[in-house]
Amino acid sequence: MSFTKTTEKDSYYNHLEKMSVKELLLSINKEDKTVPFAVEKALPEIEALVNQIVNKLKSGGRLFYLGAGTSGRLGIVDASECPPTFGVAHELVVGLIAGGDSAIRKAVEFAEDSTTQGWKDLQSHNISENDVVVGIAASGTTPYVINALQTCNQNNIITGCITCNHNSPLSQTAQFPIEIIVGPEFVTGSSRMKAGTAQKLVLNMITTSTMIQLGHIKGNKMVDMQLSNNKLVHRGTKMIMNELSIKEDEAQKLLNEFGSVRLAIKNYNDRN
Repeated sequence: MSFTKTTEKDSYYNHLEKMSVKELLLSINKEDKTVPFAVEKALPEIEALVNQIVNKLKSGGRLFYLGAGTSGRLGIVDASECPPTFGVAHELVVGLIAGGDSAIRKAVEFAEDSTTQGWKDLQSHNISENDVVVGIAASGTTPYVINALQTCNQNNIITGCITCNHNSPLSQTAQFPIEIIVGPEFVTGSSRMKAGTAQKLVLNMITTSTMIQLGHIKGNKMVDMQLSNNKLVHRGTKMIMNELSIKEDEAQKLLNEFGSVRLAIKNYNDRN
């Protein structure tokens, strides 16, 4: 299969240093507008991967994101937001990055080039065929990710990927590849821009649709969210008020008693 790194192609724009701030912003925004349309084209592939993830998580499995650089950080952000948003265990969705946790803030040189560390990082979490591993790499050529997915395939572990090039080595390795072809970046090769935005949109889709399928949303409300600050406590109180048609003080009392919106509503209904 032919493989071209469109993420590395020369920008449609030139002489950026001569542009005014307004020209720069308008041009970046023009490029950013194309990203959701590129994501739309991959919805069937996203659906196929989500169905696999839902099935495995319903059976007690976990979801792993594996990436390097911007891609790895995006995976970690998405994984870290699942517990507070959906009230799930921190171990249900796990983000791993080449170079370890220190690479979240500061690039670790050549970490992404390791052909063995990705699998070792997964093994440290006792990876098994009950789990799903999604590799994230804009270029689709990151050895840390590709080799880990190859070993997952050999061990009967479902693999998916999110990449922004067509027919990349990563796409050819993953069982359920997702390709979001966003084209050249505004700054040539700066895949933290459109490619990063595309990856973030897909990650949002994966975990949000998965958690809804697992029952962590009621209506359109985050009834399992962690009440970790005053804003969320207030939001939870409002949910209970609206759901049960009760006053604020009673709703707040229920929330304090049971510690979650779902349990507060359930126990109120059981009592009445």
